[in-house]
Amino acid sequence: MKTIYRDATTALDGLLFDGMTIAAGGFGLCGIPENLIAAIRDSGVRNLTIISNNAGVDDFGLGMLLQTRQVSKMISSYVGENKEFERQYLSGEVDIEFNPQGTLAERIRAGGAGIAGFYTRTGVGTVVGEGKRRQYFNGEEYLLETGLTADLAIVKAWKADTRGNLVYRKTARNFNPIVATCGRVTVAEVEDIVEAGGIDPDHVHTPSVYVHRLIQGRNYEKRIEQRTTSAGGSIRVDA
Repeated sequence: MKTIYRDATTALDGLLFDGMTIAAGGFGLCGIPENLIAAIRDSGVRNLTIISNNAGVDDFGLGMLLQTRQVSKMISSYVGENKEFERQYLSGEVDIEFNPQGTLAERIRAGGAGIAGFYTRTGVGTVVGEGKRRQYFNGEEYLLETGLTADLAIVKAWKADTRGNLVYRKTARNFNPIVATCGRVTVAEVEDIVEAGGIDPDHVHTPSVYVHRLIQGRNYEKRIEQRTTSAGGSIRVDA
């Protein structure tokens, strides 16, 4: 059985330190570990390197850590929804390691699988390839990309059992399964916890072997990044 912690603060106790690397699941604001991000903000830990597809928005998600100047570097793919991140980057207050989205996903997956590096054609002939080792296979040029690992991985799931097996719901699955594998320690927050055996093994997305600590999250906002309404009043969500 996994230890189920009473809240995000206690689940992170002893894991946080200045200068650490944190990998965070989610895509935009979908499937982000809201409680754990807030607890990291409240801890005051600084000089963080964050591995995440996005940087949140100005006042929510990982954007809260940027507001409090706790982030020194982002390893990301898309950060276009965060004006504060833009300001800090252009003023030299935070570094960024941009990645094509598929490359970022594979770097995280590779790190979790113990693969030190891999070759890809993505980015060849662009600024993405500057300074990277090149190799030719079958007459085509490839770039060497390294696997990514983190001191801590934080993920959000829909359901867990008491052993720590996780199930994600629909698009909230996104980066969470691979992020869960790449942390030295992985903390998962979930909406519902059931007894062992309460999840069909065929429905498990992240096996319990990857999960070290577990909490049942509370008060999820589940914000929408961009809400657009038509003249008729229907809503289209642009994620």
